[in-house]
Amino acid sequence: MQLETGQQVLVPLKALIRQDEGHYYVPMALADLERGRRAGSDPRESPLVHPVIVEELGVQKRTLETGRVRIRKIVHEREELVDRPLQRDEVVAEHVPMNRLVDEPIPVRYEGETIIVSLLEEVLVIETRLLLREELHITTRRTETHQPARVTLRREEVTIEGVDKERNEPDNRGQKESHGEDRDRTL
Repeated sequence: MQLETGQQVLVPLKALIRQDEGHYYVPMALADLERGRRAGSDPRESPLVHPVIVEELGVQKRTLETGRVRIRKIVHEREELVDRPLQRDEVVAEHVPMNRLVDEPIPVRYEGETIIVSLLEEVLVIETRLLLREELHITTRRTETHQPARVTLRREEVTIEGVDKERNEPDNRGQKESHGEDRDRTL
């Protein structure tokens, strides 16, 4: 038996006890083994040697070309009529005469969807007063119209051809044309 230090010691075969994992257990102290070698060993007897072999697995992989394919993509175009409603805002401005004296400027105000902007003018009287000359009423009206338009839509189609490795030409044996349904096909 060879120890971890490299030292070799003879062990009687009867002293070896086999364990479950394929190892052996020696129920003796190292000092007893060394003494037994010096005192009881006969140099004429050849020791019984049991080689312990360890196999190691070496796995390698390599690339192997099993075939070639050529992929072509074709784009198809079609026109389609699109008729979606379009919104358009129309603004109507209406002048409303007021001709009324006011004490101070009137701020911009809203009545529903109508914005009212007061237009003031200073007039000379014995004193200066504000005359509400007119109001500008601004209303937004939304109308909806249809304006059909032609648009171009594209659809791609793919064909897969086998390629002969020697001649580098199409090899159609056993190949099918694909239209996108068979995405996960292995060639």
